[in-house]
Formats: sequence, structure tokens, C-alpha cells
Amino acid sequence: MTDFEGLRAVVTGGASGIGRATAELLAARGAQVTVLDLAPDTVAKPLLARRADVTDDTSVRTALAAAAGEMGGLDILVNNAGIGAQGTVEDNDDAEWHRVLDVNVLGMVRTARAALPHLRASRHAAIVNTCSIAATAGLPGRALYSATKGAVLSLTLAMAADHVGEGIRVNCVNPGTVDTPWIGRLLDAADDPAAERAALVARQPTGRLVRADEVAAAIAYLASPAAGATTGTALAVDGGMQGLLLRPVAS
Repeated sequence: MTDFEGLRAVVTGGASGIGRATAELLAARGAQVTVLDLAPDTVAKPLLARRADVTDDTSVRTALAAAAGEMGGLDILVNNAGIGAQGTVEDNDDAEWHRVLDVNVLGMVRTARAALPHLRASRHAAIVNTCSIAATAGLPGRALYSATKGAVLSLTLAMAADHVGEGIRVNCVNPGTVDTPWIGRLLDAADDPAAERAALVARQPTGRLVRADEVAAAIAYLASPAAGATTGTALAVDGGMQGLLLRPVAS
């Protein structure tokens, strides 16, 4: 497929996980792609890479401007950089709340703010934010993380309304539990990794974790000119977790 031929994309947090899968898919389908990441050293051609810290406005603006300059413009921004958090509302102090909100919410604000002047010059401008099932379902032990993703969902809708008149589409994907390095680290830290993995698998109706390439495919659809009539949409990629309530299997 070459449906992204001639388009230029930036993917934040693109050195691993969902971001890496997305960057590689867009490139395979014809786009020029620049990855912005805190640790972009593992990113190889045809991907371009620049170091950027989404908690630092100057870092974001500098990297975004350089990426757009190198590619000759910008058509697509994938706001994917984010970090996780565990615990109930009691378990994280103010500093941790500020840290995670700074990355997961303000990081997207900073990147979108820097990208908008470039996107306005594109005939196929699109922003796709990586949100989460945590924005639409109450998950135990995820109060802080869920609050940030709820903010991302609302931010996506507000941005879609603000920029539709400029021809800039804004959507988000809501992954379920994705088999990424971050989930791997959580499982490694659990008292019983096998039991914890089994519990994560069991809560998804498909009976398995979501793959990063499946989320990347959804992001690519929303970013594609083929989705030109789609804006202000949250696309669940969660193995049915949001919409299906299955009866327990009798033992």
C-alpha cells in the first residue's frame, strides 16, 4: 500500500511499542516519518529520528521545527508519548500526579501547539492521539493514569471542534491492554507474573492482549486521507473490552 505517499508524519514516543509500530507502518505505506523520543538511538532508516522531551516546550518546538524542515512540511502528528501509573487515588503523591499529567496531557498539548502552524499548510492534516480504554472504563488501581487518559479524550474532542474549520482532523485511539515493553516491565515486577498476565488476558473478551501492530493499523486509518470524513472520534482497539459483557463460561 502506498496511501501515504508524499505525506510527512511525526510520531512522538516512536522508538518503541505502539509508537514504533506506527512509525514503521506509516513509512512502509509511503510516508516520510520522523520519530521524536527521549531515547531515539535505536531508530533506523527509513525512519528519521530526533531527541525530544515532551515535558519541555523548547525541546518540543525545536525538534518539531527541525523535523518539518527536514521533511519539507508536516501532514500528520501522532501524539503517542506517554507513561504509566499504578495505584488508587491515595497511592500517588502530588509530585507523581504532576509528573504523569505533564507527560500524558501537557506533552500532547505542547506537541500539537508546535505542529499546528505546519499542519495548517497541509491539504491532508491529521492529528491522532493515543488515549486508552482507561478513559472510558473504570479500571482498578489506575486512578492517576485514567485521569490523564480521560483528559486526552476530552482534549481530542475539543481540538477536533477547534480545528475542523482549518481542515485539520483530530481523533484518538483507545487501546486495551497492549503487549508492549511497558506491560512487560509491570509483569516482571509483579509477585506472580504468570498470574498477573493471565488476569490481564482474562479481562479482554478476545482472550489475548492487543498487539502493537493492531493499534498502529487503527492509527494509520485515522491518519489516512481515506478517513477524510472522520474527526472527533475515539476508536477502541481493545479486544471488545469496552463494548462487550460476556457471560462467564461454566466450569
